[in-house]
Amino acid sequence: MNTIYKVSLFFMTIAFASCSSDDDSQIGNWVSKSVFDGIPRSSAASFTIGNKGYVGTGYDGDEYLNDFWEYDSDGDYWVQKADFPGVKRSSAIGFAVNQKGYVGTGYDDVNELQDFWEYDPTLNVWEQKADFAGGVRRSAVAFEGINSGYVGTGYDGTNDKKDFWKYEPITDSWTEVVGFGGEKRRAAATFTIDGKVYLGTGVSNGLYKSDFWVFDPSTEIWTRKKDLDEDIDSYNILRSNAVGLAIGEFGFFTTGFNGGSLNSTYQYDPYSDSWEDITGIEGVSRQDATGFNINGKGFVVLGRTGSLYLDDNYELLPFEEYDEED
Repeated sequence: MNTIYKVSLFFMTIAFASCSSDDDSQIGNWVSKSVFDGIPRSSAASFTIGNKGYVGTGYDGDEYLNDFWEYDSDGDYWVQKADFPGVKRSSAIGFAVNQKGYVGTGYDDVNELQDFWEYDPTLNVWEQKADFAGGVRRSAVAFEGINSGYVGTGYDGTNDKKDFWKYEPITDSWTEVVGFGGEKRRAAATFTIDGKVYLGTGVSNGLYKSDFWVFDPSTEIWTRKKDLDEDIDSYNILRSNAVGLAIGEFGFFTTGFNGGSLNSTYQYDPYSDSWEDITGIEGVSRQDATGFNINGKGFVVLGRTGSLYLDDNYELLPFEEYDEED
């Protein structure tokens, strides 16, 4: 084979590979929604009640915050609500149970925290509840179960954690839930599909965690799924400080941090226990964002990239083709 032909074939191969990669990245679309009306920030807490998402607390690069906001997904607008009455903080947890929102734990620039509060959206008031029984911590995960909430993992100021605790709103009490066989971690992410909660990512001892788990609240049993780095094409899922979403029958991990802020997005199929990379968020790469699911829709808001704190808001449309004009 002559040299000119070899060189031509080489560049044709590179061009074909590049086109194939671009085609793969066209699965999924992001649409810019109403920009958050409050101060740009990272590490906010969030929860969903009905057709509204709630976001508050966080850190803006100078100050810790306690304002709280409601996002109306039908009208695509924001309304400020009653301030969170606890100490200003970042890296708190949030979840909702039976039309009430809950926020607790976090970090106030000096200490990790364990106080815990309930929000009533009808009255627009907060009430302090029993302290989180697992002790102080930040960067934990939280999710809704069956008429209850769960909080676990995180960092207590000395040690990364792997314990989980169940909160019962009716009795305002906490009970430890045993059985999680995963590794310690902070800054993990979750999503919920058909009532089952999937947990993965996070970091501990400088290592990004690859183990991936599903929790069934009806039995309170954890089951290990295929590790996030088991497939050679999916090792880039590993990260911390990501957002987890569920849309339709699929889960998603998006944004986060691994050597730098990320915009990449991966879609999980629970039936095949497999991942696929889709279009990354169309805003800037970011970590410490927050998000919520509202009536089958998934939103990613806020976050930071380096010292730039963000106030944008994007909806993920994973089953549409990429449209750069959105």
